[in-house]
Amino acid sequence: MPLVLAAALAGCADMAAKVPAGAPLDQVEASYGRPNFTCTRPDGRQRVIWTQQPMGQYAWGANVGPDGHIDRVERLLTDAHFKLLDEGDWPAERVRCEFGPPALIDEVGLPSVRQVVWSYRYRENDSWNSLMYVYMGRNGDRVTRHHPGPDPMYDEDRRLFWWP
Repeated sequence: MPLVLAAALAGCADMAAKVPAGAPLDQVEASYGRPNFTCTRPDGRQRVIWTQQPMGQYAWGANVGPDGHIDRVERLLTDAHFKLLDEGDWPAERVRCEFGPPALIDEVGLPSVRQVVWSYRYRENDSWNSLMYVYMGRNGDRVTRHHPGPDPMYDEDRRLFWWP
């Protein structure tokens, strides 16, 4: 099954460019497979996401109208899209519904200032293998800040001198 999913998502490289706005969801699923994450937006619309997380760097999302048609497919893991986190309040479920599940969920900081961090693998500026670190506060319930950084999975030194 993972091989089938990987093959289906490999064809998604230009999904946002190939799927016309207003396409029926079942037609999109016939071409790209079923979305691997769905959620309901506060306005009641269904959100569908095709994601390569935790190991891949791309995700595409669309909102489904009551008629079963999508508004448009958009790439989600981009610098421009992550800028949405600068506007308004972002509870954990809103982040998950906008960007899909993160590649990693971890904690950082000393015990007195520990924070939950969601990390999304992506191509920063469409060039660099990066993680977008989304800090979710001490309780992991809402965004406090975010920033990109290098993805250690692609660190040459780590691959050459990996010590368990």
